[in-house]
Amino acid sequence: MTAPIRVLVCDDQMLIRTGLVTIIGAQPDLEVAGECGDGRSAVDLAGRLRPDVVVMDVRMPVLDGIEATRLLAGAGVPHPVKVLVVTTFNLDEYVYEALRAGASGFLLKDAPPDRLLHGIRTVAMGAALLDPEVTRRLVGRYAARIRPAEDGAPRDLPLTPRELEVLRLIADGLSNREIAAALLISQETVKTFVSRILTKLGLRDRVQAVIYAYRRGLAT
Repeated sequence: MTAPIRVLVCDDQMLIRTGLVTIIGAQPDLEVAGECGDGRSAVDLAGRLRPDVVVMDVRMPVLDGIEATRLLAGAGVPHPVKVLVVTTFNLDEYVYEALRAGASGFLLKDAPPDRLLHGIRTVAMGAALLDPEVTRRLVGRYAARIRPAEDGAPRDLPLTPRELEVLRLIADGLSNREIAAALLISQETVKTFVSRILTKLGLRDRVQAVIYAYRRGLAT
């Protein structure tokens, strides 16, 4: 049997945290590895428990969810943990900062339980929860805040011309199906290209690929 996905729940509101724990714990393929009420505790517990996914609130005492996410999944973290940010605050900047910090997805707390569970499973599999159009809108809105690297010329990238083309299309918000149609190739071939791009660039998911493309001046 496949081992259940181990989830750490972090929310400073006990009623909400209990609800999340109850919903997650009732699933046969999910297991609540632990729970806590602030970002610092989340970082400490994640280091000890090594959960597959951390469900993280944004506004919390001691250490907020964005900074906790950066410590768990940000650039340079030797053993990053997948983080799904769940919050009541529907602000683009929170979403953007969470993704920049290393989160793999973002949900609002008023989302139905099945969407939360889908989000946990999606993030656990290594995929980004946001669809390409949402990713494009968020990163595009704050693109001016992502300064392209001075040495970020495309010739420095370890990608083939075709992989570079696919990366640009990902940054434009196209789905695998749309990329396949644009390049007249199969969706399976697109998946292979995406996997190669992420591996070569050391990126975790499509969200990071979009941000990477903006930083390297490949998208505007």
